[in-house]
Amino acid sequence: MNIIEVKNLNKSFNVGKECIHVLKNINLNVRKGEFISIMGPSGGGKSTLLYLLGGLDKPTSGIVSIEGKDISKIKKKEISWMRRNRIGFVFQFYNLVPNLSVEDNIMLPVILDGKKIKDYNKRLDEILDIIGMKEKRKMTPRELSGGQQQRVAIARALIFEPEIIFLDEPIGNLDSKTGTEIMEIFRRVNREYGKTLIQVTHSAESARYGTSVIRLIDGEIVDREDLKNK
Repeated sequence: MNIIEVKNLNKSFNVGKECIHVLKNINLNVRKGEFISIMGPSGGGKSTLLYLLGGLDKPTSGIVSIEGKDISKIKKKEISWMRRNRIGFVFQFYNLVPNLSVEDNIMLPVILDGKKIKDYNKRLDEILDIIGMKEKRKMTPRELSGGQQQRVAIARALIFEPEIIFLDEPIGNLDSKTGTEIMEIFRRVNREYGKTLIQVTHSAESARYGTSVIRLIDGEIVDREDLKNK
């Protein structure tokens, strides 16, 4: 079952009188439960593709369908709901609220969505266990290392149990040991909980944690390699 389908996707920007074609006729299917890494040189369109897949930007032409819905055609309220409930994002920068505790940062999407916090307390405990931060739940981001802050960002992305999680250079600011620990969490989320993960990365080592690697050069997919580690 394809959870994401991309057909003839193009994205271009006008810079002065010049039209820059960032993505060119991208066709891509993502099956439920895959862990895909998008790799390629800087400026090749990796993050642009990720943002289009996650509904953070709109294509110049072509279709991105999530769970059978063309996200460029659904109403703004529905795409907002989808981004809160069906999709999670983890970025290179953690985007935590400095004066909120670990657990309050994780629960922020619940608060912003107007849901009852008590309904998510059990889920919060489960996620804190996944990221190994139960003992630090009352700390604030300034008391945490970069790796611990990224764990909190991962937990926040998981609170609504999204089907798809998009990762934009998630270990780009971390040392190799901490980066490995974070990638192990992503692999666990993929394998044990069946979540679909799509990451942009420059790291070949990080890419090997997934099920396949897509290579994007000059806005075009030039190769897709299925890995045998799943």
